[in-house]
Amino acid sequence: MRGADILKIHRPSGPSSALVLDSPHSGNQFPDDFGSALSVQRLRSAEDVFVHELYASAPTHGAHLLEASFPRSYIDPNRSAGDIDLELLDAAWPYHFAPSGKARLGKALVWRSLDDGTPIYASRLSVATVLHRITHYLQPYQSALKSLLDQAHGAHGVVYHINCHSMDPVGAKMGEGGPGSVRADVVLGDRDGTTCEPGFTASVAEFFRGRGYSVAINNPYKGVELVRMYSAPLQGRHSLQIELNKRLYLLDGTLERGAGFGRLQSDLNDLMMDLVRYAGNR
Repeated sequence: MRGADILKIHRPSGPSSALVLDSPHSGNQFPDDFGSALSVQRLRSAEDVFVHELYASAPTHGAHLLEASFPRSYIDPNRSAGDIDLELLDAAWPYHFAPSGKARLGKALVWRSLDDGTPIYASRLSVATVLHRITHYLQPYQSALKSLLDQAHGAHGVVYHINCHSMDPVGAKMGEGGPGSVRADVVLGDRDGTTCEPGFTASVAEFFRGRGYSVAINNPYKGVELVRMYSAPLQGRHSLQIELNKRLYLLDGTLERGAGFGRLQSDLNDLMMDLVRYAGNR
């Protein structure tokens, strides 16, 4: 993949708002140097399939939408550059090391295993391989998101960031919440109230509940790096993670759209309208 191909920015079709969305895990363009021992079909189980399409109307409401083109299983842009899984490397890591604890699940910056525990690689990776992924994929994505957030904040004095994800209906062996844990329709994550004003989380929760969805907050997903690293509520920088249950829009056990796709997409369009109004009133 060339540098220009690793991400896409969907810009507002009219005047911009203080709303910025990003979909870091819906990419499915697999780099030639992946080197995985698994098939693409198996690797796509890690994908937040169609999430960028579910939110595709956001630019019509003045929001910017950023999406990663590369797969999360190659390198996860929702991680810190220092979140290295030392068990995955064939040599000592000589650079910044800041483990998040995700390595115990095999899901640090570069995934070691899938949710069910299946190893992704047949052998360990070199330091040069991981460094290449950081400099050519992780850092450009995170820099692009920071730039969009800074632009919105500069233009409006405030920015509201939605970090867009989807989740499996039930927790797997290495999944958050533990194996067999049944998940709500929607999980909102604000890192226990630290990444956005309480009213923003409450407003989004109220919207989804009003549409008949079950909602959990910070359970089992609290939000990871992309809501943490750029949020500063006291400075008008608010970030919220939204996890959508895949059972709402996919055929069971597949990567195919289900009967609920259209309804969920329509509801998210209405959510975008609500959030633009919310941001405009701050």
